[in-house]
Order: sequence, then structure tokens, then C-alpha cells
Amino acid sequence: MYIDPKNDFAFQYVFGRQENKDILISFLNAVLKLPPGEKLTDITIMETKLDKELLHEKSARLDIRAITAAKEQINIEVQLTNQYNMEKRTLFYWSRMYTGQLQSGHDYRELRKTITINILNFNYINTERYHNIFHITEDHTGVLLTDVLEIHFLELTKLEKEYSPAQLDDPLVNWLLFLRGVQDEQVKEVLVMKEPAIGKAMTALDLINQDREAR
Repeated sequence: MYIDPKNDFAFQYVFGRQENKDILISFLNAVLKLPPGEKLTDITIMETKLDKELLHEKSARLDIRAITAAKEQINIEVQLTNQYNMEKRTLFYWSRMYTGQLQSGHDYRELRKTITINILNFNYINTERYHNIFHITEDHTGVLLTDVLEIHFLELTKLEKEYSPAQLDDPLVNWLLFLRGVQDEQVKEVLVMKEPAIGKAMTALDLINQDREAR
């Protein structure tokens, strides 16, 4: 039985459990492309429910929520179908995570960077790039106002169907191929060789098949 890693349950099972946080760290480092000395080495995976004191009592459930050692917050969302509201949805969730850091009487300087990563199974951003990153910048000069807002869009449908060895040297391409559900055994072997955490992620998917309740 084929398990799609983009399935809500499967995605949580692979990336959202503390025992698999090395898988999540590998994926996040591939997305964020931090300099060698700044790569994530540890994270805490948090409860994914946000409080219900939202606009019009709208409830919110994040797919994966993690906090880094530097207290930066990261949210990962997977969307399989286009509901034509991703930019508003992602800002809504980002704002709740960002403002939720402060308790009454705390200083605004305590607010930490908040990152949202959207994995989309459809085209949405009007560029040919499969990875688009947004910040707050000045219109004329491009000067960054602050780095506390960072939003990533990963569009799986924009990946090429054929991959050269050079492309498979990019950890992010390897992870996106995994999320697309690559079935070619030779490509799978290359992905595991390039990134051992992908091998562990594939094993986690296999475990779903072996567990009747999970399946």
C-alpha cells in the first residue's frame, strides 16, 4: 500500500514526532539554507493547536510547529488543493504565532523570529521558482525592515520531472522529491545516499503499513 508523505497523518507521523526530530531538522536545514555555523542542531516540536481566541472564533491547527534553541518559531503547513487564500491564511497563522509569544507586561524586544513554510501541491506564486521566500522590505531600496517575518512557499508541481546528478546535490530538491512521493527505486537509493535522514523518513512511512491501526 502506497502511503503519500503529504497525507496529514503520514506527514505528522514522519516529521511531527519527537523521536523523528532529526528528520525534521534535516528538512528545515535544507529549506532555510543557513550558513554552516548556524545550521539547526536541535529543535523542540510543540503541540500544534493554537488558541481559539481568533478572528471570528476561527480555530487553527498547524501541521508542524517547532521552536529552535534561539526561541525562533517555525510552522510547516501542507496544502494539497488550492483554496485561493494561501497568502491570507499564512499571514493569519504567522501573526498568531508571533503575537502569541508575548504575555501581558512583557517587552516587545522579547519577540523572536517566526518562520512559516508552506508546502503546496499546486502552483500559486507567479514565478517559475519552486522555492520562493518573502520578507518585509522597502519598495524602492529593498532594505530589510526586520527579519522577524519569513515565509517560504515550496511548490512541488514546479519541480522538473527529470533530474541531473547536479540537481540531486541540493538537499532541498531531495526532500521535495521525497514529498512528491518518488517511486523510482534508483532515485530512492540516490536520495538515501545523499541524505540519510530521508532513508529514516522512508522507513517511518513503511512502519505505517506495518501498523494496522495506523494504516
